[in-house]
Amino acid sequence: MAAIETDAEPTKVLEFGLGDGTYCLDIGVIDEIVDAGELTRIPNSPDHVEGVMDLRGRTTTIVDPKTLFSIDEEGPRERIVVFDDEEIDEGGTVGWMVDEVFQVRDVAPEDVDQATTVDDEGVNGIVKSDDRFVVWVSPDIDEIGDLDAAELGAESEDAEA
Repeated sequence: MAAIETDAEPTKVLEFGLGDGTYCLDIGVIDEIVDAGELTRIPNSPDHVEGVMDLRGRTTTIVDPKTLFSIDEEGPRERIVVFDDEEIDEGGTVGWMVDEVFQVRDVAPEDVDQATTVDDEGVNGIVKSDDRFVVWVSPDIDEIGDLDAAELGAESEDAEA
């Protein structure tokens, strides 16, 4: 299957930058976008957890998606995309630290190529846009292959040893 069925409605996505790449998320899973602030580090936390911050009385876990997706490029890390905790089952409020936020736009199903990402967990497809490609990612950390529960437990045990 090279693309999603063409009779479906377009999906609104938020495009954002991580390093040199452009990525997007379904806007339906996003609660808000805030400026990056001061974070409190959590001892013995997995590598992808940057820390926590107080966001209007809610303790929000801030995750570095560059670690999740093995992205090495540096960037300004200016914004946090906060997920709707009713849409994301991560056990609390979670946000991703991104370099910058570009735009919200509609993505037609015929513009999403899934053939190249069929085995990539955490990736919904590649959105073809003008002269560039945008990687459509999933906010569900459990779906991303590198981070299964066994590995996270092993990382925590290694850090304590």
